[in-house]
Amino acid sequence: MDRSLHETLTEWRRHLHANPELTLHEKETSAFVQARLTELGVPFVAGVGGHGVVATLRRGSSNRSVGLRADMDALPIIESSGVSHASRKHGVMHACGHDGHTVSLLGAAAMLARDPSWTGTVQLVFQPAEEGGGGAKSMIADGLFDRFPMERIFGYHNWPGLEAGTVAVHDGPVMASGGRVNFTIKGHSGHAALPHLARDPMIAAAHLLLALQTIVSRNVDPLDAAVITIGVLQSGSAANQIPGEAIMRGTMRTLKDSVRDEMEMAIERVTAGVAQTFGVKIDVEQPRGNPVTENTPAERDLAAEAVQKAGIPLRRDMAPAMTGEDFAWYLKERPGAFAWIGNGPTDGGRELHNSNYDYNDAILPSASGYLAAVAKQALGD
Repeated sequence: MDRSLHETLTEWRRHLHANPELTLHEKETSAFVQARLTELGVPFVAGVGGHGVVATLRRGSSNRSVGLRADMDALPIIESSGVSHASRKHGVMHACGHDGHTVSLLGAAAMLARDPSWTGTVQLVFQPAEEGGGGAKSMIADGLFDRFPMERIFGYHNWPGLEAGTVAVHDGPVMASGGRVNFTIKGHSGHAALPHLARDPMIAAAHLLLALQTIVSRNVDPLDAAVITIGVLQSGSAANQIPGEAIMRGTMRTLKDSVRDEMEMAIERVTAGVAQTFGVKIDVEQPRGNPVTENTPAERDLAAEAVQKAGIPLRRDMAPAMTGEDFAWYLKERPGAFAWIGNGPTDGGRELHNSNYDYNDAILPSASGYLAAVAKQALGD
């Protein structure tokens, strides 16, 4: 990537970082992408699956096709990074680097448009609503793969803690399946000094919270990765009252669908036991989220080969993460691979979903270069 393009991409990235938009509200971000594609002379279709944009590059007579995907939405986080391009919208922040993902795909478009060495069709997928908004499923439901044919699809996520600009390609799972666990514990309210006349949902909630942790430690094979975390516990409004209800909400993550099935059954069993023990009623909801993100073997190896040909540092030894990624839904429809690209050190809180996070503009040449390289490799494979 030449210096002028890198400078332009840095300017674009910082503009998006300063003007973040939440999941399902990416109207101006989408408009920004459309304006930049127009400047680059790349045709596109807007409004795909919401605020999604799909741009198409074609060259030559080849009928080969490939997709490249980037996500666009931000998070409801108050930024504290102190950078000059910090969010101008209080309580909204690009704390996951989707601003960098978007701009690096625009950079790949610019590189491919200038490069006469390839032939075929490249579909550039700018996806909304990755952060729990179902953006991938919405684009698929809106006919993504029928309207914009692609044989394979590739994407990436920046990864703090991995050497800046290094691309990691996993041999097995990349990211975990996700699911919510929601509990409504219904007891019987009463005076705090007369607990024998009440049924305390707080006590039941406390025991349930601890008992849930035994599912991972005593029901899941120690060689399988799994986690249950309760992030919300709400109950009561007066210090001298036993409340009538408690709410618990959390998340469950696994790297195998079979383990997810086992954990869901165990959660039902443990919950029923706690309810019976404390004489309360507990309603359980376990809505499933994204499936496991796992690269298909041929595309995994193709991605690694593209990285090496592009002269970008490559890692093949990274362990998967228990975070989730809705790119997994695309991999249910088409073969593909999802890589990590190092964002550099995590010191000072430069971690994903941290209020001090900022996408590292120095990795834009590697990110755009990887996307362009893997597209060319797929079309020529």
